[in-house]
Amino acid sequence: MYPSHLKYTREHEWISIEGDKAVIGITDYAQKALGDVVFVELPELERRVEAGEAFGVVESVKAVSDINAPCSGIITAVNEALLDSPELINQDPYGDGWIIEMEISELSEDLLSAEEYEDLIAREAE
Repeated sequence: MYPSHLKYTREHEWISIEGDKAVIGITDYAQKALGDVVFVELPELERRVEAGEAFGVVESVKAVSDINAPCSGIITAVNEALLDSPELINQDPYGDGWIIEMEISELSEDLLSAEEYEDLIAREAE
């Protein structure tokens, strides 16, 4: 159900890692829990963030939620399409709904595999 090539946080972000670059978004579980996304606050380019630090906000019809960095590093790109079309997060959370790209300086030690993330979701549903 969750792409096996990605890593996940307990706060429901995903991270795709290629060398020292990462693409980050929120999981399908998170977007379904939030409902219709109506606004995304993106960070500034070149901002340095620490693993676990909030770098943006997703606002939906149900809630406002911080987006936390699954790694430390520098933000190198933001998905500006989300400014006009925040619903991309609902439509394609692992594709067109990506949120930022980062140059990684250090990964969080608490990232989960797809299987571990599915177990976490199952426990939260109980």
